[in-house]
Formats: sequence, C-alpha cells, structure tokens
Amino acid sequence: MRVLALDLGTKRIGVAVSDRSGTIATPLTVITRSGRTADDHTRIAALVAEEEAERVVVGLPLSLDGRSGPAAKAAQAETELLAAALPVPVESFDERLTTVTAERALKEAGLRTEGRRRVVDKVAAAVILQAWLDRRAGAG
Repeated sequence: MRVLALDLGTKRIGVAVSDRSGTIATPLTVITRSGRTADDHTRIAALVAEEEAERVVVGLPLSLDGRSGPAAKAAQAETELLAAALPVPVESFDERLTTVTAERALKEAGLRTEGRRRVVDKVAAAVILQAWLDRRAGAG
C-alpha cells in the first residue's frame, strides 16, 4: 500500500511517501502554506493522485507527556478537514520528537543550517511515515 505522510506546520507542510510495498518512507516535497487551507488541501489532493496514495497519515504533535496541546488540537482539526477533502482514508499518528530526529540526522549528514531548513519538514514527514509503517508491520 502506498501511503503519503504530512508534517503540518504553520508555514510549511512536509510530505513523504512510501514505496508501493509500504516498507520504506522517502521524503517527497515541502508545500509552503498559501494562507488558504483549502488551497493547501487541493495541493495535497493533487499529490495523493500523482503518487497514487491509498492512505494519508498526518503527524499529531502531542506533548512529551502525551497530552494534546494547542498544536495537536490544530493538527487534529486540520486532519478532520483533510479527511473530508481527500478521496482516501486519513489518520493521525503521534509525531513526538520527529522534527528533532530529522534535524539530528541532517546535521550528522553534514547539511548546513540553510540546507537543513529547506528539507527538515519533508524529512520529518518521512520519520513519521517510517514509524507508522514499522508499527503497522509489527502489528500485522
């Protein structure tokens, strides 16, 4: 199953995609927020179609103690809007520390600050998606 993952931010949306077997997550792109949620969702719908995704996983930024703060509530609300706008199932997935993990990996790879800033969102989406894929493989 091909899956698209989103790391929702206030300025950018990181996007990652799985391979067709649903085993490996790969960073895909970064969507710069347009200021209009509906326009952003239209772009995501186009990516779902282009990538032939069968599901969308949205990172849910819970606090470290697992509580749902303002960012998680905003992400959950947007996830619900996406579910209504997309022709495939949409679900949220705990994304605690994924941006930190992505930043660390990019730093270790030798990317300078400016280079990291351009790709960290899509790498964070890939971290979210890989964790989702791994959990699903373990459960199945």
